[in-house]
Parts: sequence; structure tokens; C-alpha cells
Amino acid sequence: MGSVFRSEEMCLVQLFFQTETAYCCVNELGELGLVQFRDLNPGIIAFQRKFVNEVRRCDEMERILRFLEKEITKANIPIIRSAGNDKAPCPRDVIELETAFEKLEKELKEINTNQEALKNNCLELTELKFLLQITEDFFEEAESQLSGSELPSEESVSVTGFSRRHSSTSGGGPLKLGFVAGVIKRERFPAFERLLWRICHGNIVLRHEEINIPVEDRMADEFVTKEVFLIFFQGELFKSKVRKICDGFHATVYPCPETLHERMEMSVGVNMRIADIYMVLDQTEKHRKDLLLSAAKDVHKWNVKVKKMKAIYYTLNLCNIDITQKCLIAEIWCPVTDLKKVHYTLTKESVQNGSIMPPILNRIETNQTPPTFNKTNTFTAGFQNIVDAYGVGNYREVNPAPYSIITFPFIFAIMFGDCGHGLIMAIMALGMILYEKHHRNVDMNNEILSILCHGRYIILLMGLFSIYTGLIYNDCFSKTFNLFGSAWNVRAMFQPNGPWSNETLQKSAILQLNPAVLGAFSGKPYPFGIDPIWNIAVNKLTFLNSYKMKMSVILGVIHMLFGVMLSLLNHIYFKEFNNIFLEFIPEVIFLIALFGYLVFLIIFKWCIFTVMESEIAPSILVHFINMLMFNYSGPAMTPFYCKQRSVQTFLVLIALLAVPWMLFIKPYLLYSDQQRTKHEFSFGDTFVQQAIHTIEYCLGCVSNTASYLRLWALSLAHAELSEVLWHMVLHNGFTANKGLSSVGLTITFAAFAVLSVAILLVMEGLSAFLHALRLHWWVHKNKCKL
Repeated sequence: MGSVFRSEEMCLVQLFFQTETAYCCVNELGELGLVQFRDLNPGIIAFQRKFVNEVRRCDEMERILRFLEKEITKANIPIIRSAGNDKAPCPRDVIELETAFEKLEKELKEINTNQEALKNNCLELTELKFLLQITEDFFEEAESQLSGSELPSEESVSVTGFSRRHSSTSGGGPLKLGFVAGVIKRERFPAFERLLWRICHGNIVLRHEEINIPVEDRMADEFVTKEVFLIFFQGELFKSKVRKICDGFHATVYPCPETLHERMEMSVGVNMRIADIYMVLDQTEKHRKDLLLSAAKDVHKWNVKVKKMKAIYYTLNLCNIDITQKCLIAEIWCPVTDLKKVHYTLTKESVQNGSIMPPILNRIETNQTPPTFNKTNTFTAGFQNIVDAYGVGNYREVNPAPYSIITFPFIFAIMFGDCGHGLIMAIMALGMILYEKHHRNVDMNNEILSILCHGRYIILLMGLFSIYTGLIYNDCFSKTFNLFGSAWNVRAMFQPNGPWSNETLQKSAILQLNPAVLGAFSGKPYPFGIDPIWNIAVNKLTFLNSYKMKMSVILGVIHMLFGVMLSLLNHIYFKEFNNIFLEFIPEVIFLIALFGYLVFLIIFKWCIFTVMESEIAPSILVHFINMLMFNYSGPAMTPFYCKQRSVQTFLVLIALLAVPWMLFIKPYLLYSDQQRTKHEFSFGDTFVQQAIHTIEYCLGCVSNTASYLRLWALSLAHAELSEVLWHMVLHNGFTANKGLSSVGLTITFAAFAVLSVAILLVMEGLSAFLHALRLHWWVHKNKCKL
């Protein structure tokens, strides 16, 4: 069997190449994707290896790239994905790349620091602007209140707190009030006000007003609510207390001039400084954006290069250094068929880098089990990933991926049998294939888009197979095709040949076609698929239930038997002839004797009993259950053929005989072999393992056959959902009493299209995909013993 259907034959190879060319050689071997390096220094700690400093340099460059990606994402700039295969940089280019990264990081950090300082400065000036404006409004209001009287009273002074007004105290001397102006966050103000009142014992006057200050990022439409406050007091003692309370609540205190002229000059200066800062912020933001736009074009390519470079140094740390310190020794697992390609690659890199000593390649004989390697291409990679997700097989075992290329989309299509929906799926996948270069730039951090892009060939085959099964079901958006003409003729049921008349049509709600009437049934099946007349039949669901359920059982048994046959190929290849006679043969006997016979009964009934005899045909399920129970009495046990009882008894007996055959003979033979050779052997462990395998296989044949009935259930569910969607949306739009306008029909069809894609293509498609995956993982693969 070729390597396509079996994992590659691997060999262990020892390499000798100069240290100066080791980087380039490992880089090219990595691009080939054919080799796997062995660790020749398993006991050495990571930081004691030779190329640990280079790995740390790569870690530092990855840190810088993560910082750049974070800044680019924060600026809402899309990262451009490189379309080509970016190779690792040469060793001489690493220093230049590292310098460029450090320069870019330093420049970006300086811009961020300066921008942050400018924003903070702008915020303070904006608060000061509001404070000056509100303070001036307050003083103007106080002056207007005092203008009505020639001499201010003590009450007016205490209430307004106007610092430029003087009044007489009880001692007759002048009184001048000081004040503090500042800004505090809105949520802190109530506690701030209470503490001021308690500490100062009410000997202050507090005035405040709410303002909305923009957040630090002035490009955002968000605001922070703050309070501007004015606190009037007398004496230095209260001034000290007020200052300490402001510091405790992180309130910002701003210097506010006492005279109107000074406040106006400060306000003009503040506005000019704010305008200047806005201009500098615009220029800084523009420079920062240009810098990030330039980096966004290359950051993905840089990431790939750094990761490859780190992987190269990690691989070089797996190698040994010879005594002369000039040559690296490596051991690799390599496919035997690609030894020449590996040697040619090493020689080419050595010549290009001016190596004095050509690389030496020696094949080593070893008893170690090589790793499993399966060659893939763009088409087979998706199916190989599906198989490997269940588990990677042992070395040189049969690779089920090539068979899954047919079985997986076919089993999916049985549950998704609609040629209309399959056509849409195939067109979508074909578009992704034709525009393959374009979707490489799709953000692969989006898991859904990544799965769709990498599984485009799987989706294409699922769509094509769904078209085929849809034609078999004669189902396209719940409607049928009449391409070859129905085998049933309704006209033949009317008089004079048949019993029907016009009066029969008027009185009967349901009419039944009688195949015994001459000309009503041609006796020939519909050439391809299901006869379209079943689409209008009342018993359509009953017929499709029987048809799809039996078809699911037939395909399920065939699929399980195919898995058992694959295990035979492994037994033959590894020369495990005992397993052929002690496991494979009893497994096949058990499966065919019971469930193979069930398939025989289904096909036999289809072939022997005609349409006229369908009502009197025996029940397959009743016969099969009674066969296992050795019950052959009762009116329902009309035999299918002569000698049926003897045949069924014989099949059940050999199926029962296969169970002890699998359970006891293999452990006994292994125990006998141990007695002759005196090898260490645990009979108990072997017997328990064989018992688990036997029970799992026998019960699995029963449960797995029932598990394939999901093909029938999901197929019916898809067909019924499609029919419900047609009748509830599009059919109602076409058959409305007053009729719909062109706009109404357009809206109706748009709703039908959206619901079809969302429910039938996406949800039902995902459900069918997962069930097909389960049937391949838990039903098929355990029969292959993979």
C-alpha cells in the first residue's frame, strides 16, 4: 500500500554541518516540513544550552511586537496579513531587525509619554478655564447684589464672601475674606463638603457648580463630571485646614487672581495655551498614526520571521557540538523517500554560505519507534486534521484520511440531502477556493473565519455530495423535479378503467392510488431517486421514514465493516497473524451474522415483495428481534423464505460462538507461549484487556448500528424544516389573497433567503457536520483500532 494510505516510512539520520551554516541549514529543513529533530541534550537545563542568548533576543523582539500589536489594535488600525511565505531572516540581518524594533518601540513610547503629558496639561487648563469662568460669574453676581445699597451689611459680606468688599466688625476694624478655588470629582464632593463643615465649624462659605470635563482622550465623546468649588474663610488657620482637606480628597487647587483684570488676562492666556496644545496634540496624533500605519503593514511579517527564527534557535539547542567547537551534530527523523531532497537542501545551503566542509548525512539503525508522519497537500490537509483530532495512529498504520475524503462528506450529505442547499454551499466553498489569495489576509484570530477558510475543500465536497443526495431524495428547497415522468398515472384511476368519477373527487378528501388498476402503476421504478408523486402524497412522511431508516442501517453496517477491514490491513502489514484469527475473523463473523443478516433482510424485502404485496409483507424489525430471542411462534412470524428458521438459528449460534472465541483463546495462547519461553507475562492483565475489548466490540456493534439512525433522523428533520419554511414564508407570499406588490415579494423572498441560510445552512449544516464527525470518531475509528 502506498504512502498516501499509510503513514510514511521514517528513518533516523545523523547530520554533521558547520556551526556557521547551521542556522541556514535548519531554516531550510524547517521550510521543507519533512524532518523532526531529536533532543541530544535531554539532561541539560534550558539556560545552559549554547543558543540561549539568541532565544532570549527572540523573546525580547516578541515582546516588542506584542507591544506594537497592542498599540495598533488600540488605534483601530487593521493589521495587514502577509500573503507570501515569509522566511526567517539571515543571521546578519537579525541585528538590523532588532535595532529597527528597538528604535520603533522607543519612538512610540516617547510619543505616548509626550501625548499623555499634553493631555494631562490640557485637562488642567480646561479645568482652570471653567474655574475662571464660574468664579467671574460668581463675583459679578455678588457685585450686582451689593450695587443696590450704599453700604454693605455684615449679612451681605458673610453670605457673598466677596473678598474685595470691606465691612465693619463689632470691633470697628476692617474685615477681608480669603478664598480657595479648585476642582474635585463629583462623587467625592458630598463627603468633601461634610468634612469642611465639621473641621471649620461652619466658619466658611462654600460655593460650587457642576461641570463636564472631557476625558483624557479628547477624540472620544465621553465626559467626566466634576465640581468647581470656592471656599471663603478668614485667617491663616482656616486656610491651612482647607488646604489639607483638599489634598486629602485629591482635589486640584488652582491659583485664582483677586482682581477682574488679572482674571481676564489669565483667561485669555489659558485659552491660547489650550489652542496651542490642541494643535500640538493633532500633530502628535497624526505622527503616531502614521507610525502605526507603517508598522501595521509589516508587523505580521515580522511576527512570522521572529517565530521562525526562535524555532530555529530552539532546534539548534537540540544539537550537540563536537570537540573542535566548529561542527554541530544533529539527529533527525526523516521520510525514507525524501532523503535525497534533504541532502540536496543541506548541500545547497552550505554552498550558498561558503561552507568549507560539506554536510555529512548518515543513516542510523535504531530500535526506537519513529514518529508518525503523513504527507498532506492543500486538499487533503483538512481531512487529515479531522482524523488527527481523534488521535494520531501508530507508526506505519493505515491512514484513514484518504478514505474519509469520500465517507465524511457522503455521510454529511445523507443528513443534509437537499440539492438547493448543497448548491449554495458548494458555490460558497468554490468562491473561497478561487479567491484563495485574498482570504489569506483575513484576520485569522477570528476562529470561525479561520475554520471556514482552512476547510474550504471539505465544504466544497460536502456541498457536491449534498447535491447528489438531494437528487436521490428528489428534494430542492422542499420541492421536487419530474425529469423522467412518474411511474404512477392518476388518469388511469378514472372510469372506465378505474373506480373514480368526478363525483368521487368532490366527495373524497383523500384518494388512494391502487396499483392493481390497469395503467395506474407502470411497475418500473423512477429511474433516478424518489418518484416525485410522493411529494403530494399524504403518507409521504411514512414512506420516507421507512426508506431513510433502512438506508441508514445499510450504510452504517457497511461503514463499520469497512473499518474492520482496515484493521485487517494493519494485521497483515505488521505480520500479526494471530490477531487475524483471534480478533479479526470472530469480529467479522459477529458483525455479519447479526447485522449483515439484517441488511440482507432489508434488501431481500425490497426485491421480493412488490407494491401490491407491501401491506402483507412481514416486519423486518419483528423478525430480527425474535431471531435473537429464538421466538418463532405467533401470526406475525410469516417467513420471508423457506428454511428461514434454520438459517437464523445457525447465524445466532455462530455469533454467540464468536464471543468466547475473542474472549478466551488469545489470552490462553499468550499464556501457553509464556510457559514455553519463560517470558514475563501477566495473565490477569491480558485477560481483563481482552474482556474489555470483547465487551466493547459486541455492545458497540449494537449501539453503533442504532447510532447510524441519526442519518435518518437528521435527514427527515432537514427536509421537514425546509418544507415548513417554504410554506410559512414563501408559499404564503405567493398565495396571498390580495396579492403582494413587487416590494412585498422582494421582502418575503429576502426573509426566506435569510432564514434558509441561518437555519438550514448554518445551524443544520453544523449539526450534520458534528454528527458526521461523531460517526467517524467514535463509531468508525474504534472498528479500525486507530
